Amino acid sequence: MTAAATWESRIPYPALVAGLTGLALALCAVSAAVGYVPFDLGVALSDWLAGRPTLGALVLAELRLPRALIGLLVGFSLGLTGAAMQGWLRNPLAEPGLVGVSSAAALGAVIVFYSGLSAALSLALPLGGMAGAATAAVLLNLMAARGAGTTALVIGGIAINSLAGSLTALALNLAPNPYAALEIVFWLMGSLADRGTDQLWLVLPPMLAGWALCLSGARALDALTLGEDAARSLGFDLTGLRVRLIAGAALAVGSAVSVTGAVGFVGLVAPHLMRPLAGARPGRLLLLAGLAGACLTLAADIAVRLLPTRPELKLGVVTALIGAPFLIVLIARLRREET
Repeated sequence: MTAAATWESRIPYPALVAGLTGLALALCAVSAAVGYVPFDLGVALSDWLAGRPTLGALVLAELRLPRALIGLLVGFSLGLTGAAMQGWLRNPLAEPGLVGVSSAAALGAVIVFYSGLSAALSLALPLGGMAGAATAAVLLNLMAARGAGTTALVIGGIAINSLAGSLTALALNLAPNPYAALEIVFWLMGSLADRGTDQLWLVLPPMLAGWALCLSGARALDALTLGEDAARSLGFDLTGLRVRLIAGAALAVGSAVSVTGAVGFVGLVAPHLMRPLAGARPGRLLLLAGLAGACLTLAADIAVRLLPTRPELKLGVVTALIGAPFLIVLIARLRREET
């Protein structure tokens, strides 16, 4: 019996989901309690629930709670779509950025920065990011509708990724002043600081739609482990699966990038942490990886505020410091398994 099968048989799936959900909610509470100013979470929560407009209740409702909830939503979106991409492409190194959605969302937000719309309209930034992600999704779905296979779609995603990265670099190069360029660079590093309820309510509906599309492909992803021909013989529509996963990744990850900037490696790391517990079933991995992604993102954001650095470290920097060594170890392990 393999180690994965051992863990899978020891811990029932419902217990895994319940445990990870409890951990994510506990980290969400810690995230709401942690900050640079002393804060009594219990008193603030009591005042907020009672409708008393105290300073603590306002800080909790307008700053701390939206930041924690957005962290949970963003982490879940990245982990879930990372597991979906790895299951669909049957590649352990795949992640949402591979199909170009993340870069396109970042480009959309950078265009909003560059045009000055972000200063005129508070929600222009997330709307620009979502428009960029939607553009990438439309292009990929047009390719899928024309009968492009998985390899062609991946190459198309890489082309979109490269083009969006080049246009982002062009915007930085032509920035009208160094302050505008610096603002764009800081945003691209990823952060949950100063996010409020407006951003939370804006990204929640498309994220929920993206999650539903990805989770609806769970059974088809399980069948795909037997090969494309076997999956088709079992009655699964693989073209429809590609369309659903691409659209789901665009909605979930595009919304995440549009509100936080680039937060890398969560979509790569979370599925690998959960795979020994989920066994060889990509469909079971989806929910576990989403919850693990939420825990990772919340833990990294808590660390950002606890580390004694000023200015505050960016969230994308912390996840990259964790994810890059993980990727190196993962590649080394895969090479050992191939030899």
